[in-house]
Amino acid sequence: MPNIYIEQQGDGSFEATRNGKVVATGTTQEQAKDRARRKHPDDPCLAERVRNTDAGSRDKWRRIY
Repeated sequence: MPNIYIEQQGDGSFEATRNGKVVATGTTQEQAKDRARRKHPDDPCLAERVRNTDAGSRDKWRRIY
């Protein structure tokens, strides 16, 4: 099962990709995740951290269900 990656775009929207191809978009991570899960219900979704902090940056990923 390939992962679905949800990343924030330059305009503030979110894009869900699977195998390098866009499978869904949304105005929030949750919306992009829900749309991607409808198309690929068994694939795990990983969301990008959407803020930079002293402890970490956007290169961190977290699994969302």
